[in-house]
Amino acid sequence: MSGVDSLLAETNAPSTTVHDVLDVRELPPPEPLKVTLETLAELDDDGVVVQVSDRVPQHLFPRLDDRGFAYDTVERDDRVVTAIWRA
Repeated sequence: MSGVDSLLAETNAPSTTVHDVLDVRELPPPEPLKVTLETLAELDDDGVVVQVSDRVPQHLFPRLDDRGFAYDTVERDDRVVTAIWRA
């Protein structure tokens, strides 16, 4: 996905080649939240999930905090990239 890797490099996510990219820009609410949480349930200890959205996933952040995940978000033009990993 063009530009995602460069935006990922701007986050505090651990540098790893193991990452899943979820493009949720076309999904209606609450599907982006649901798909992301389902993917995180299967995340390896050294993995990173990268959510690409058209807005900052405000409703996702409290759930990540509750589950002990770390995350960082970068906003650019028409997309928001949120990297999520195990803290």
